[in-house]
Amino acid sequence: MPRAGLTEARVVEEGERIADEVGLPSLTLAALAERLGVRQPSLYKHISGTDGLRRSIALRAKNELAGVLGRAAVGRARGDAIASMAHAYRMWAKEHPGRYAAVQRAPVPGDRDDEVASANVVRVASDVMAGYELHDDDAIDAIRALRAALHGFVTLEAAGGFGLPVDIERSFDRLVAGLATAFTAWSEGSASSRTGSSSSG
Repeated sequence: MPRAGLTEARVVEEGERIADEVGLPSLTLAALAERLGVRQPSLYKHISGTDGLRRSIALRAKNELAGVLGRAAVGRARGDAIASMAHAYRMWAKEHPGRYAAVQRAPVPGDRDDEVASANVVRVASDVMAGYELHDDDAIDAIRALRAALHGFVTLEAAGGFGLPVDIERSFDRLVAGLATAFTAWSEGSASSRTGSSSSG
Protein backbone atom coordinates (compact mmCIF):
# COMPACT_ATOMS: atom_id res chain seq x y z
CA MET A 1 0.00 0.00 0.00
CA PRO A 2 1.23 3.55 -0.70
CA ARG A 3 2.30 5.49 2.36
CA ALA A 4 -0.64 7.36 3.87
CA GLY A 5 -0.72 10.92 2.58
CA LEU A 6 1.79 10.26 -0.20
CA THR A 7 0.44 11.39 -3.57
CA GLU A 8 1.87 12.15 -6.98
CA ALA A 9 1.65 15.87 -6.23
CA ARG A 10 3.50 15.40 -2.92
CA VAL A 11 6.23 13.39 -4.62
CA VAL A 12 6.70 15.95 -7.39
CA GLU A 13 6.67 18.89 -4.98
CA GLU A 14 9.42 17.31 -2.91
CA GLY A 15 11.32 16.57 -6.10
CA GLU A 16 11.08 20.26 -6.99
CA ARG A 17 12.51 21.26 -3.62
CA ILE A 18 15.42 18.87 -3.93
CA ALA A 19 16.10 20.03 -7.50
CA ASP A 20 16.20 23.64 -6.30
CA GLU A 21 18.56 22.69 -3.48
CA VAL A 22 21.06 20.47 -5.29
CA GLY A 23 20.39 21.07 -8.99
CA LEU A 24 18.16 19.18 -11.40
CA PRO A 25 20.95 16.86 -12.68
CA SER A 26 21.64 15.75 -9.09
CA LEU A 27 18.02 14.88 -8.33
CA THR A 28 17.77 11.12 -7.75
CA LEU A 29 14.95 8.83 -6.77
CA ALA A 30 17.07 7.56 -3.89
CA ALA A 31 17.38 11.06 -2.45
CA LEU A 32 13.68 11.67 -3.01
CA ALA A 33 12.68 8.44 -1.27
CA GLU A 34 14.90 9.26 1.68
CA ARG A 35 13.42 12.75 1.98
CA LEU A 36 9.89 11.32 1.90
CA GLY A 37 10.74 8.53 4.34
CA VAL A 38 9.78 5.70 2.01
CA ARG A 39 11.54 2.92 0.15
CA GLN A 40 12.45 3.79 -3.42
CA PRO A 41 10.11 1.20 -5.00
CA SER A 42 7.18 3.01 -3.32
CA LEU A 43 7.79 6.00 -5.56
CA TYR A 44 6.82 4.01 -8.64
CA LYS A 45 3.24 3.97 -7.41
CA HIS A 46 3.22 7.70 -8.12
CA ILE A 47 5.81 8.37 -10.84
CA SER A 48 7.21 6.31 -13.70
CA GLY A 49 10.87 6.91 -12.85
CA THR A 50 13.47 9.66 -13.06
CA ASP A 51 12.39 10.77 -16.53
CA GLY A 52 8.76 10.86 -15.48
CA LEU A 53 9.64 12.88 -12.39
CA ARG A 54 11.62 15.41 -14.38
CA ARG A 55 8.82 15.69 -16.93
CA SER A 56 6.33 16.41 -14.16
CA ILE A 57 8.66 19.01 -12.65
CA ALA A 58 9.07 20.62 -16.09
CA LEU A 59 5.30 20.77 -16.66
CA ARG A 60 4.64 22.38 -13.30
CA ALA A 61 7.59 24.75 -13.66
CA LYS A 62 6.54 25.96 -17.10
CA ASN A 63 3.01 26.65 -15.92
CA GLU A 64 4.32 28.36 -12.80
CA LEU A 65 6.68 30.55 -14.81
CA ALA A 66 3.88 31.43 -17.25
CA GLY A 67 1.82 32.60 -14.29
CA VAL A 68 4.70 34.63 -12.85
CA LEU A 69 5.36 36.34 -16.17
CA GLY A 70 1.69 36.90 -16.88
CA ARG A 71 1.16 38.62 -13.54
CA ALA A 72 4.24 40.76 -14.12
CA ALA A 73 3.07 41.88 -17.55
CA VAL A 74 -0.63 42.43 -16.86
CA GLY A 75 -1.70 46.03 -17.27
CA ARG A 76 1.66 47.00 -18.77
CA ALA A 77 2.82 47.54 -22.34
CA ARG A 78 5.99 47.63 -24.41
CA GLY A 79 9.09 48.64 -22.43
CA ASP A 80 7.27 48.68 -19.11
CA ALA A 81 5.99 45.15 -19.71
CA ILE A 82 9.41 43.94 -20.87
CA ALA A 83 11.10 45.35 -17.76
CA SER A 84 8.55 43.97 -15.32
CA MET A 85 8.56 40.57 -16.99
CA ALA A 86 12.37 40.44 -17.17
CA HIS A 87 12.79 41.21 -13.47
CA ALA A 88 10.15 38.62 -12.56
CA TYR A 89 11.90 36.05 -14.77
CA ARG A 90 15.26 36.71 -13.17
CA MET A 91 13.89 36.57 -9.62
CA TRP A 92 12.03 33.32 -10.25
CA ALA A 93 15.11 31.75 -11.83
CA LYS A 94 17.25 32.76 -8.83
CA GLU A 95 14.73 31.45 -6.31
CA HIS A 96 14.06 28.18 -8.14
CA PRO A 97 17.26 27.10 -9.94
CA GLY A 98 16.22 23.46 -10.28
CA ARG A 99 12.81 24.30 -11.65
CA TYR A 100 14.38 26.90 -13.91
CA ALA A 101 16.63 24.22 -15.40
CA ALA A 102 13.55 22.06 -15.98
CA VAL A 103 11.88 24.87 -17.93
CA GLN A 104 14.65 24.68 -20.55
CA ARG A 105 13.53 21.16 -21.44
CA ALA A 106 11.91 21.23 -24.88
CA PRO A 107 8.69 19.23 -25.25
CA VAL A 108 9.01 15.75 -26.63
CA PRO A 109 7.11 15.70 -29.95
CA GLY A 110 3.63 14.40 -29.31
CA ASP A 111 3.66 15.18 -25.59
CA ARG A 112 0.54 17.33 -25.64
CA ASP A 113 0.68 18.37 -21.98
CA ASP A 114 4.26 19.57 -22.31
CA GLU A 115 3.50 21.35 -25.57
CA VAL A 116 0.63 23.21 -23.90
CA ALA A 117 2.76 24.13 -20.88
CA SER A 118 5.51 25.46 -23.13
CA ALA A 119 2.98 27.37 -25.21
CA ASN A 120 1.66 29.04 -22.07
CA VAL A 121 5.04 30.69 -21.50
CA VAL A 122 5.37 31.71 -25.14
CA ARG A 123 1.84 33.14 -25.15
CA VAL A 124 2.69 35.65 -22.43
CA ALA A 125 5.72 36.87 -24.38
CA SER A 126 3.69 36.94 -27.61
CA ASP A 127 1.09 39.18 -26.00
CA VAL A 128 3.84 41.60 -24.96
CA MET A 129 5.36 41.57 -28.45
CA ALA A 130 1.96 42.33 -29.92
CA GLY A 131 2.23 45.67 -28.14
CA TYR A 132 5.19 46.37 -30.41
CA GLU A 133 3.14 45.30 -33.44
CA LEU A 134 5.44 42.29 -33.78
CA HIS A 135 3.57 39.19 -34.97
CA ASP A 136 4.25 35.79 -36.53
CA ASP A 137 7.95 35.33 -37.41
CA ASP A 138 8.85 38.81 -36.16
CA ALA A 139 7.38 37.96 -32.76
CA ILE A 140 9.25 34.64 -32.66
CA ASP A 141 12.51 36.45 -33.43
CA ALA A 142 11.85 38.88 -30.59
CA ILE A 143 10.85 36.16 -28.12
CA ARG A 144 14.00 34.19 -28.93
CA ALA A 145 16.15 37.29 -28.48
CA LEU A 146 14.47 38.06 -25.14
CA ARG A 147 14.83 34.48 -23.92
CA ALA A 148 18.46 34.20 -25.02
CA ALA A 149 19.41 37.48 -23.35
CA LEU A 150 17.66 36.75 -20.06
CA HIS A 151 18.79 33.12 -19.92
CA GLY A 152 22.37 34.11 -20.65
CA PHE A 153 22.34 36.73 -17.90
CA VAL A 154 20.75 34.61 -15.18
CA THR A 155 22.90 31.59 -16.05
CA LEU A 156 26.13 33.60 -15.89
CA GLU A 157 24.99 35.28 -12.69
CA ALA A 158 24.17 31.94 -11.04
CA ALA A 159 27.57 30.57 -12.03
CA GLY A 160 29.39 33.58 -10.57
CA GLY A 161 30.41 34.70 -14.04
CA PHE A 162 30.19 38.43 -13.37
CA GLY A 163 33.39 39.30 -11.56
CA LEU A 164 34.06 42.85 -12.70
CA PRO A 165 33.48 45.60 -10.11
CA VAL A 166 30.38 47.06 -11.73
CA ASP A 167 26.91 46.84 -10.19
CA ILE A 168 25.06 43.82 -11.60
CA GLU A 169 21.66 45.46 -11.17
CA ARG A 170 22.79 48.36 -13.34
CA SER A 171 23.97 45.96 -16.02
CA PHE A 172 20.72 44.03 -15.97
CA ASP A 173 18.62 47.19 -16.19
CA ARG A 174 20.63 48.38 -19.17
CA LEU A 175 20.28 45.00 -20.89
CA VAL A 176 16.51 45.11 -20.46
CA ALA A 177 16.31 48.73 -21.65
CA GLY A 178 18.39 47.79 -24.68
CA LEU A 179 16.01 44.96 -25.53
CA ALA A 180 13.01 47.28 -25.31
CA THR A 181 14.76 49.77 -27.60
CA ALA A 182 15.62 47.01 -30.05
CA PHE A 183 12.03 45.76 -30.20
CA THR A 184 10.82 49.31 -30.85
CA ALA A 185 13.25 49.55 -33.78
CA TRP A 186 12.12 46.16 -35.08
CA SER A 187 8.53 47.32 -34.87
CA GLU A 188 9.26 50.49 -36.82
CA GLY A 189 11.21 48.51 -39.40
CA SER A 190 8.35 46.07 -39.86
CA ALA A 191 5.89 48.94 -40.23
CA SER A 192 8.10 50.57 -42.86
CA SER A 193 8.34 47.31 -44.77
CA ARG A 194 4.58 46.91 -44.75
CA THR A 195 4.09 50.50 -45.91
CA GLY A 196 6.65 50.06 -48.68
CA SER A 197 4.97 46.89 -49.85
CA SER A 198 1.57 48.58 -49.92
CA SER A 199 2.92 51.58 -51.85
CA SER A 200 4.66 49.44 -54.43
CA GLY A 201 1.52 47.36 -54.88
